[in-house]
Amino acid sequence: MAIRVNLDVMLAKRKMGVNELADAIGITPANVSVLKNGRAKAIRFSTLDAICSVLDCQPGDVLEWVDDAD
Repeated sequence: MAIRVNLDVMLAKRKMGVNELADAIGITPANVSVLKNGRAKAIRFSTLDAICSVLDCQPGDVLEWVDDAD
């Protein structure tokens, strides 16, 4: 089981940069980069909520489950 983070896709669709998102949701650009690059081990619901609010999307637009067998 693996969770794929599609934050880079959503940022591109919204023509928004890491720094702009970080400022809008109140976390550091470094932490946004950790999420964007799929290196995060966890995400707070409050952070996910803020991301979805700013990017006007659903959690499923940002996070996707993929089978390891694929």
